[in-house]
Amino acid sequence: MTGLDTNVLLRYLLRDEPAQAERAARELERDEQFLVASIVLCELVWVLDSGYGLSRTEIATTLEKILATAQFEIEGKDLALLALDDFKRSGADFSDCLLGRRNRAAGAGETVTFDHGLRRLEGFRLL
Repeated sequence: MTGLDTNVLLRYLLRDEPAQAERAARELERDEQFLVASIVLCELVWVLDSGYGLSRTEIATTLEKILATAQFEIEGKDLALLALDDFKRSGADFSDCLLGRRNRAAGAGETVTFDHGLRRLEGFRLL
């Protein structure tokens, strides 16, 4: 198994840097499993939103495809899927949705925050 950095996954998905996109494609088209860490998913969402201006719907669709790719071993896949559902249903950032899910899975009854955007998301309590 080989771990993937966010920039390799971005080049493969966006094909915006032709030389790097080709190298990423050659790597990802090998018959091998690739580890996608949860931080890579968070970085990917941030870059697609802030750097490329993709809509939440486009970002959610991209995440769904990544999570459904058999070649990708997703760190905490079950939690990432739940966080994706939260992301689609709320206005919260994906990273916050994943944080809430990870905290609950680790035994936290709630996650306290100053982020007003999370006040309606299950598992968060606004201070």
